Amino acid sequence: MDDQHFEQAEEGLDPADWNVLRDMAHRIVDDALAHIRDVRDRPVWAEMPGEVRQSYAAPLPVGPRPLSEIYGEVQENLLPYPMGNIHPRFWMWYMGSGSFSGALAEFLSAIDGSNLGGGNNAAALMDRQVVDWLKQMMGFPETASGTLVSGGSMANIIGLTAARNAMAGVDVREEGIGAIPQPLRFYGSDQLHSCHQKAVELLGLGNRALRRVPSDRNLRMDMGALRELIAEDRAKGYRPACVIATAGTVNTGAIDDLPAIRALCDDEGLWFHVDGCIGALIAIAPGNRDLVRGLEAADSLALDPHKWLHVPFEAGCALIRDADRHRQTFAVHPEYLEEKPRGIAATEYLHDYNLQTSRGFRALKVWLTLKEHGVEKFGRLIDQNIAQAAYLSRRIEATPELELMAPVTINIVCFRFTVPGLSDPDLRELNTEIMLQMQEAGIAALSDTTVAGRHCLRVAICNHRTRRADLDLLVEEVLRIGGDLAV
Repeated sequence: MDDQHFEQAEEGLDPADWNVLRDMAHRIVDDALAHIRDVRDRPVWAEMPGEVRQSYAAPLPVGPRPLSEIYGEVQENLLPYPMGNIHPRFWMWYMGSGSFSGALAEFLSAIDGSNLGGGNNAAALMDRQVVDWLKQMMGFPETASGTLVSGGSMANIIGLTAARNAMAGVDVREEGIGAIPQPLRFYGSDQLHSCHQKAVELLGLGNRALRRVPSDRNLRMDMGALRELIAEDRAKGYRPACVIATAGTVNTGAIDDLPAIRALCDDEGLWFHVDGCIGALIAIAPGNRDLVRGLEAADSLALDPHKWLHVPFEAGCALIRDADRHRQTFAVHPEYLEEKPRGIAATEYLHDYNLQTSRGFRALKVWLTLKEHGVEKFGRLIDQNIAQAAYLSRRIEATPELELMAPVTINIVCFRFTVPGLSDPDLRELNTEIMLQMQEAGIAALSDTTVAGRHCLRVAICNHRTRRADLDLLVEEVLRIGGDLAV
């Protein structure tokens, strides 16, 4: 192949006409603004018609099409059918509601294009700065370390991996889990998030290594039962290694007694991990921060900026008190990733603190959001959601047809519609139908769960767009649909 032919054959992805792309980009931004601005005017959720579902079975595209045509498909087949979590009446699974400026930050991070596995660049410095800010918000010392990850599940895996390696009694990285002299035991309440089972399985310890501690009537870990399980395991030759405290259970928002668990871990020589993916950020809320007092003393902490900081998915964070231990758990330096005295590799690699060599630039959306609004505003928004949950619980308690099913600690309310004389199985069927009809009508998205063996509806208010009028509408619609079904 001669040089002339080679030059003609070279291609790229940049447009032939940047002005056409600019006009398209402006149109997309205008539409995106309207999508967020008018969110309250749309249903929370809508079922996709058959033809929309079928569009996602289209074959692999081989040749090019104009971007304007492709964007038309996005407008028609994607944007009208979201999960709904940016809507003010989405209270289903526990997730934040995003912001437009956070979406702009996601766009800019993609434009920057940096791989945050490491490197001597501004994005890596911003990543470290955001971790430092989160340490400060959580009351962790400056000497602690941290890493931004995809979300709470991965943040918990990071913390529990450090715990396993610290408590194993051998060099697990070198010798493997088979060399651990005593089987390790981890402890969490029976309200623990399911990601912890995945974590201990992934760590090679097995589900049996995770002891579920009974919870008390307030759905917090029973400290007496915890001590008994630890003593029982020691007597059987197991090695108690870590207590996983929950700062906000996913079912009801219950918060374990963090200071008491820290004291127990000190007495027993255990690692103290806090799953704060629901409630850790209450630490910045002026009216409620005492609810999570003690999480600042954790050996490791998992939290989620994509919840109460309302940045777009994904954004989780793991903080580790012992930075050396953290780095020893993950750092690997092959010959192609050696640090250099100058240039792009003249810095510590961020992937020394987690599992990913390739990492997205998650820090910018957290950085920009905190810069724009300030941490104090997010503290007030957290207090606002907690106050809204208290308001909803009062409305439920004042309504004879409704029953509050669990204590309201933070921003999660569990309740059900009741009919005198109806059995629990029939009430489950009735309340499930209420929930599904509300979703299908696009009125509100709430979930259901089981608390103390009884089925109930669950409202998790982690939404900066929610207003008390939305909660009033929720009560009215539950009563309306429940009344119609009960006839």
